[in-house]
Amino acid sequence: MAKILMLLGTILLALGALWYFFPGALNWFGKLPGDINIKTEHSRIFIPITSMLIVSVVLSLLMYFFKR
Repeated sequence: MAKILMLLGTILLALGALWYFFPGALNWFGKLPGDINIKTEHSRIFIPITSMLIVSVVLSLLMYFFKR
């Protein structure tokens, strides 16, 4: 459990530093083909299917390599 918490903390720290020092670096995230974005006059619906698939694959690979 300690390894997982340290890994998550490191990932969050790296993402936070990336977002702080390079705010435009993650602009592509959420605008990928397959992400559904519906805007109407009174509401907005956003379903990030492709973006969440990428996050899932990356986290699965990280967990696989750290469990070995």
